[in-house]
Amino acid sequence: MQNLQTDLIELLKNEDNLVVDNQLNKNKIIEAALKVEPFLIRLLIMNETFKRHFFQEVENVLVFDKIKFQRFVNNKSFLPDSYTAFKNKIGLAVNDDTTDNFIKAKNDVVLVWPHKDCVLEGGQTKEDQKRNEIFWNETLAPDSVDRLLDAKTFTNFKKYDKDGEHKVIEFKGDENLILKGNNLLVISSLLKTHRGKIKLIYIDPPYNTGNDDFNYNDSFNHSAWLTFIKNRLEIAKELLSPDGSIWINIDDYECHYLKVIADEVFKKENFVGSVVWQHSIQGKGYAGKFSLHHNYILCYSKSEQFSLGQMERTEKHNVNYKNPDNDPNGRWRSGDIRNALYRKNLIYDIKTPSGNIISPPSKGWRFSKDTMQEKIDKGQVYFNEDETKIAYKIYLKDQDGRVPETMWFADEVGTTRTANNEIKQLFGASVFDTPKPEKLLQRIIHIATNEKDIVLDFFAGSGTTASVAHKMNRKFVTTEQMDYVDTVTTERLKKVIEGEQGGISNDVNWQGGGSFVYAELMEYNQYFINKIQDAKSKEDILKVWEEMQAKAFISYQFDKDIFNKSLDAFKTASLETMQQYLIEVLDKNQLYVNFSEIEDTSFNVSEEDKVLNYSFYNKQ
Repeated sequence: MQNLQTDLIELLKNEDNLVVDNQLNKNKIIEAALKVEPFLIRLLIMNETFKRHFFQEVENVLVFDKIKFQRFVNNKSFLPDSYTAFKNKIGLAVNDDTTDNFIKAKNDVVLVWPHKDCVLEGGQTKEDQKRNEIFWNETLAPDSVDRLLDAKTFTNFKKYDKDGEHKVIEFKGDENLILKGNNLLVISSLLKTHRGKIKLIYIDPPYNTGNDDFNYNDSFNHSAWLTFIKNRLEIAKELLSPDGSIWINIDDYECHYLKVIADEVFKKENFVGSVVWQHSIQGKGYAGKFSLHHNYILCYSKSEQFSLGQMERTEKHNVNYKNPDNDPNGRWRSGDIRNALYRKNLIYDIKTPSGNIISPPSKGWRFSKDTMQEKIDKGQVYFNEDETKIAYKIYLKDQDGRVPETMWFADEVGTTRTANNEIKQLFGASVFDTPKPEKLLQRIIHIATNEKDIVLDFFAGSGTTASVAHKMNRKFVTTEQMDYVDTVTTERLKKVIEGEQGGISNDVNWQGGGSFVYAELMEYNQYFINKIQDAKSKEDILKVWEEMQAKAFISYQFDKDIFNKSLDAFKTASLETMQQYLIEVLDKNQLYVNFSEIEDTSFNVSEEDKVLNYSFYNKQ
């Protein structure tokens, strides 16, 4: 059987304006169908294929199903009765059982707004996996994702320490975790165990530059990427403790779009600052372009309870401290004595020793009137020679650290090349294009956390965040979907436990030790998606379909019987189209086994996994 739309083009190509440039003129055809024009009915009924699909015998009379035919002509897919008929439509629809009846002269209407589903993006890494992800750029009806973000079941539990690999017996609630699976579904599961407990989240997401794996089959690239990020930021916010913060590594391409979304999720007043990190000394220069040497790191707090930590002082940070007047308190520098925010009680005149009056700045002084006089008496606030201005002495002896700056230079925190050398030292080769140096994460973790705090990174990559957190005596949770989580991320953390001496190890006197638990999301429909994407031929796809019919959870909107009757037409499609269609009919709520369904025998969850899942969700 030929593709039905191709057959229809052939059937109608000689009719006036029904086929234009070898494409169906849908409006004209649908208008003729709704009017039951005799010429169209005659052409359709004379073709056995169309007669079988669009006519029904009633009392020996063939009745034309004009609604079914209209849906077929409107459908971008090649199959009739596809549940995807509503795709790419936004508008008012009548409240009945179909999805094609958009606003008409009826009273009961609802707004139907299918949305881009960027939550299911598979290859979330920007490293060179080069996996084609266009199938994930899918439009779902709002009720198609009702259980997508439920807590999931984990499997393949392993514990690693200095003595090697062990079976996991139970969870105590303080384990370091490496969790494999779609990162949105993993962090959604962590809401059940870690909500409000994470002190620091650092992420290095795909930058959407066209050089990474974030490839979409549409023209709304920024929009799709921002949906992908927004879904994750919303859950990240729920995971943060009240005094927690999130740090997001990004470059010029999406930085300003990201800032707008992050302002919305975390609130603009919780924006702490934008760090500029010199990731390269050489940079990349092109004719007519700037030579690129930096990334940005956007920092947001969960609430006003967040406190930015101090950085270490060295003598180079003290060069501005002098003691020209032999002040007994030692070296000092001048500080701004104006107030940053307007306060009525800080608006007052200051009388100098000679009787001059110094008026207050527009927002007032830094101290109350009594405190100001006390500091003047002690000499900590002093006047210039003509007594027209005052200044404030900041003593070196009072400085335990220094306020973090927003410019982070290569000689302080390292570069991408530094990070690649750290990876080569561990694995003998560079396994990532853009890893982050350990000193960069050391600075962030030092500023944003204390010992024993929990650090989360849900774009684990090579495992830098988890490695540095562990060396700095913090707890870590990290997640990654790609298979290198087994060969790189996990292996790196095993080397850390064994006492590897790269990165910041010497700085923190790292001697090894500790442990972590590895686990994976338990796949269900994801298993079939993997098989579909790995298919090399149409024969492979048809074998997957046979298995799907027996075991997969398929969308309730999809009719297997109608599909199987049209299987010959399905076989005429391209391999890519066949792959995309089978992925679309899978129920996305069942990609992985929901924890709430762990006792359902159809999922075959082992008794051992049941015990560990109950322990994990109850002890964390």
